[in-house]
Amino acid sequence: MAETGERSRRVLRREAVSDLRARGRYGPRLREVLVALVLAVLLGSAAVVGLALAFRAYGPGFPAAVLGALAVTAVAAHLLRRPRARRHRGFYTPDELTELDVPGLVLAVARMLRRDGWRVLPLPEQDRPRLAARDPRGRLLVVAFRPVAEPLPDEDPHWRSRARGREPVVPDLRLVVHRGTFAGRDERWASRQGHVHLIDGARLERWAAGTPLYGLGDESGVPGR
Repeated sequence: MAETGERSRRVLRREAVSDLRARGRYGPRLREVLVALVLAVLLGSAAVVGLALAFRAYGPGFPAAVLGALAVTAVAAHLLRRPRARRHRGFYTPDELTELDVPGLVLAVARMLRRDGWRVLPLPEQDRPRLAARDPRGRLLVVAFRPVAEPLPDEDPHWRSRARGREPVVPDLRLVVHRGTFAGRDERWASRQGHVHLIDGARLERWAAGTPLYGLGDESGVPGR
């Protein structure tokens, strides 16, 4: 009976381990990380030997300088990975995008454009929330933030209007950003315009995660570089 109970416990344990591994919660097997462990040990040993040789050849100053440079690099890498620094460089998580209000979303898109090499241009404060930017080729892009593709009734269709004493400027590209989903009629309207490209919630998340704007061309129609 005792032997049968021990066998049952082993079977239950194997089943539990298999279930955890299937869900990715048990951790890697030794053979899966053995090569990485060996490489880490070899690299660590090589670094220690190298520092020892440098100490003998150049004195304590050289190893100290190397260690100091490594420490500065590690601190800089840690700071760059912090959420605030990451967002400043134009990278956002889906949860962070969801929590943004409209001005925050405008700021996020401006950072993402700068990350992709666009020069963001200032717009008058009385305009609806939108952005203007130029790429290295000089193309003008105007970004609107609304849940529909077509301009709203009170929205100025031009980047600059005649009412401000300037000739209207027709942009080369238009983006319409919406964290939700555009309706089919919006997609059809944008495709008829030829220069209007819709960035819905899914595309916005891809863009915020690091995919360049021109890399969304397969879905949004944004031309490449």
